[in-house]
Amino acid sequence: MTRELRFIVVGVPIPQGSLKSYVVKRKSDGHAVAVTTSDNPKTKGWRQSIADVAARELRAAQNIGIYFTGAVEFDVTFYLPRPQRLMTLKAAGRHDAHLTRPDVGKLLRAAEDALSQVVWTDDAQITDLHGRKRYCAIGDHPRAEILVREARPEPPPELEPLAAPLFEGSSGE
Repeated sequence: MTRELRFIVVGVPIPQGSLKSYVVKRKSDGHAVAVTTSDNPKTKGWRQSIADVAARELRAAQNIGIYFTGAVEFDVTFYLPRPQRLMTLKAAGRHDAHLTRPDVGKLLRAAEDALSQVVWTDDAQITDLHGRKRYCAIGDHPRAEILVREARPEPPPELEPLAAPLFEGSSGE
């Protein structure tokens, strides 16, 4: 039986911001030091919410400490607030693609980092990653639905030979 952990984090998903670095001089001795910061101050609170819900679910399942020590599959669906243009009765049943910011990669990075040292040791353990972003249905709350599952090792798929060479050109004659 494959171990898995499923949970929902209610709240507006926040992307991991890009890191920005700059150099400042210390007042004490005048030496230059590098300072790195995230450009999205809301990320820390969102990551803490994810970590808190995951820790609560682990406690409920009587798991103390890090749950996954091997390879994991990580699957997340982010439900973002519906824009005003999709709040009409005419648009109520539509499932328009979420084509604006935030990008799903940055949303995933925030969730991955939030679960390090809570659900897994390091996000490098993720071997299979699936992320989606959707608009909430009318009346639903923004949230992230998260599944972490023990990954099963699979042999690589067999590739069919190509019908033609990839590169055609001179044979060197």
